[in-house]
Formats: sequence, structure tokens, C-alpha cells
Amino acid sequence: MSTPLFATLKKGGKFTWTDECEEAFLRLKAIMTIPPVLTCPKLGVPLYLYISISDNVVSSVLIQEEKGEQKLVYFTSKVLQGPERRYQKIEKAALAVVTASRRLRPYFQTFCVIIRTDLLIRQVLRKPDLAGRMVAWSVQLSEFDVSFERRGHIKAQVLVDFVNELSPEDRPSVEEGEWYLSVDGSTNQAGSGAGVILEGPGGVLVEQSLHFDFRASNNQAEYEALLAGMRLARDLEAKILITKSDSKLVIGQVNNEYQTRDPQLSKYKERVVKLAADFEKFRLVHVPREQNERADLLAKLAST
Repeated sequence: MSTPLFATLKKGGKFTWTDECEEAFLRLKAIMTIPPVLTCPKLGVPLYLYISISDNVVSSVLIQEEKGEQKLVYFTSKVLQGPERRYQKIEKAALAVVTASRRLRPYFQTFCVIIRTDLLIRQVLRKPDLAGRMVAWSVQLSEFDVSFERRGHIKAQVLVDFVNELSPEDRPSVEEGEWYLSVDGSTNQAGSGAGVILEGPGGVLVEQSLHFDFRASNNQAEYEALLAGMRLARDLEAKILITKSDSKLVIGQVNNEYQTRDPQLSKYKERVVKLAADFEKFRLVHVPREQNERADLLAKLAST
């Protein structure tokens, strides 16, 4: 809301009062003349945290429910700086939670805090190997009594400013969204590894570079990459999974287009078919190698 004002008043910049500045000023003026009434929370009653993210700002609201009414306890807002603006949407959401836990630490230490969001923060934080910063955030949050639940309907009028792009009417739910998985395996003299890229609704983007502690043939590495990606998608509660690979043999065997005569590859195929049953819809398609370059790079990185 106040970003246009900060940009105009930035040291060393040229002062220009634009229509955006005027609108931001009037909105801030209206808010300041009608201050929100903060409530002292009751001990033993859980607090609920709502979050909102945009390109430049992450915000949160902490409330407590009493007889069906949501009462405002506190709120925070953080303007994203430099590299933070390039975070994926799911990373910004996790940052919003971590920022709230830092600024509202006494509340997090004293109360059970339930985070209401439709984004997959909980699932991503459970897999701290996915990104270096997630490791630190997961550790920081582990000291508090924090849990997650679906956001559902929002009653408190004070939260209206925090639900712009997260409104259920504006985007499909996680269950209805399609997930896209790209995998590749690699084997060389140095070792074997897999590259996995998983994209899902709500800005979820997960990349993995997995090194195997055993020697694998090229086809075995391709199967291992496929299984690793499918397990990741299952752990993140994907329901509809479209998987892309450049291995014609693996795709042909799984789709029953090729015969599987190798006993080891037959076992791999059985594991893939069994894992595919965990999804409501699973599709495995072939893509040319040049369209799978990112996963190939991650696989080669893991095998060296």
C-alpha cells in the first residue's frame, strides 16, 4: 500500500507526486483516522495467523476467535528487499510466517499458533533439503507450537486487505490443479544421479539434484529419477500429475508400449505403477532432450 510513497521519498531519488502516491496517501490517512482495536489474547486459546503475499510485500494478521468472532491481536508487514523479490511464491509465503514468528515472538512462545493458508508451506518445510534457506526457516519454526490448516472462509473484515491474489475465487484449489514433473537420470564414471523439477499450483516450484550411493545403469538412473519425483509429488499432496521424461524406454515400458524383459527393470516398472495409483490422475509423456535441459543439468550435477 505505501510502496509508492517509499519510492518517492527514497534518498537520492527525484521527488514526483503521482496518482499512485495520492491514492496511497489517502488510503493511509483513512486507516490512521480509524485505528484498529487490538485485543489482548486469552491464555489457553489458540491464535490464528493469516498471511498475504505480493511481488513486493508479505503481510500477516494474528487473530483469536471467541464465540465465532475473530478479534485482531496484531499484524505485521515486510517490504521485500533485493533477492527476496525473486523468491518463488511458496518461499515468500514461508518468509511471511517466519517474519511473523520473529516480530511476534512472545505470542508464538506463549500460544499455540495455527496458520491458516491454502499454500503448501507445511509440506515444503517438511522437506528442508529442497532449498538452503528452507533449512534455517524450518529450524526457527520448530521451537514453536505451530500447526497448519486450510484457510477456508474468512470472516474478519480486517483481513480484506490481505487476501488479494489468494482469494479462492481467483485461482483453482490445490486439489483441482495440475502438477508438472520433469525428471532425468545420469550415469558416468564419477557416479549416478537424478534431476527432478516439480511445479504445482500456488507458485510451488521444487528442484532436486539427487546423488545415488550406488552404481546404476542409464535406464536404472532414469527409473530412479522418475520414482524420486513421484514420491516428492505424493508428499506434497499432488492429485493430478503430468510427468515428462526424455527416456523413450522407460516411458514405453510404463505405458505398456514396450516389453520389459530385464528383471531389474521389471521391478522398477512395478514400483512406478504402484506409486502411480496414489494419484487421481497420472500421465507419463515423452519430451525431446532439448526440452528437458534443466532436469538433465540437475542430474549431471548430482552424478559428478
